[in-house]
Parts: sequence; structure tokens; C-alpha cells
Amino acid sequence: MRSDNNASIPGSEVNPTRGIQRPKFDNLRQRFLSSEEAGRLLKAANKSLNVQLRPLVELLLLTGARLGELLRAEWSHLDLDRRSWLIPVTKTGKSRYVPLAQAAIDIFKKLPKYEECPYAIPNPETRKPYVTIKHAWQTARDEAQLPNLRIHDLRHSFASQAAGAGVDLLAISRILGHADYKSTLMYSHFAGETLLSAVEAGASKLSAQWAT
Repeated sequence: MRSDNNASIPGSEVNPTRGIQRPKFDNLRQRFLSSEEAGRLLKAANKSLNVQLRPLVELLLLTGARLGELLRAEWSHLDLDRRSWLIPVTKTGKSRYVPLAQAAIDIFKKLPKYEECPYAIPNPETRKPYVTIKHAWQTARDEAQLPNLRIHDLRHSFASQAAGAGVDLLAISRILGHADYKSTLMYSHFAGETLLSAVEAGASKLSAQWAT
């Protein structure tokens, strides 16, 4: 039977789903390492055949940087005396400075420097940034019994620890280089205990004043 290309398929004249809004759902994956889990991961990374995996994991946890930013970090970007790391090009297209904790500075100071290599944590064989550390990461992750952990979760873990320690969310947003402050609000619930302590401190002061 010859088909007529100009003929429409019966029942297809009107799209029955037109005008129906898709249901919204929260597909934001949140995974944060506990101190015990971080310890297991670092122990596993220390056993890796990739000698750069341990410092990479440590610095990701200590700075909240993205993996790509750390892999492309150059010695000229680091000012260890001023405890500052310049990331000239970020995901948002803007540069930013990352403050460095003393623990991070100590790690940078222990890193070997390769001749005619500008990068802080390069592939020792090519003296260039790693194209991928997927195999080494997956091996260490499985060794640490953290099968669903992503490298990006280390960034989340930094932010959650900072929020839990009472660091202002706006400061965390600037450190992470979020283009939108709303992206940082996902860590607000970690500040719960800190906020509760602030409320208790204020209430105690008022109670003392009322008593007098």
C-alpha cells in the first residue's frame, strides 16, 4: 500500500501533553564526608600507585577547589607567604583568590618541583596536568569502602565542614567561587548547631540582664 507523506497519523493532530507542566523534583545530589570517612579515604589514597593522589585529595578537602582548578594550579599562582592561591580562570569565567589554611600550605611545601614544569601537582611522567585520575580515584574510593563517592563531593565536604564550624555562608560562597549565592544555601543546615549556640549566648546575656 502506498503511503501518503502529506497525510497525518490518526490521533496526532493535537499533542495531549501540551500545556501540562513537568513536575519539579530535587535532583541535587548531596554527599558529605564525615571525619572518619575522610580518614579512610586519605589512608587509601596514600596506598595509591599514583603518588599525586594523596596530596590532591588532601588539598581538595582543605580548599574546596574543583579538581580541574587544582590540576592546573601553577607555582606562580601560589603565594604561600600570604597564604593565597590565585585561580586565574574558573568555571564562571572569573578569577578568584582562595585563602590557604596552614595545613594546605604545609602540603604545597612538601610537593616536589620538577625542572621546567610550572605546575604544582603534575603528572610526574609528562610534567603536564593529568588528563584524568579516574582509575586511581576509583581504586582508592573502593578501598575506603565509599563506592558512591565522587571527587566533587570533596568540595561539598569542605563547605559543609566550614559551615558547621561557623564560617559565614557568604564567605564560603566567595571561597568556592559560586556565581549565585543560592548555590551556597545548600550548606545552611550544617550551621544549625553554630546558630543554636549564638541563640543560647544571646539568651543567656538577656537572662542575666533581666535578673539584675
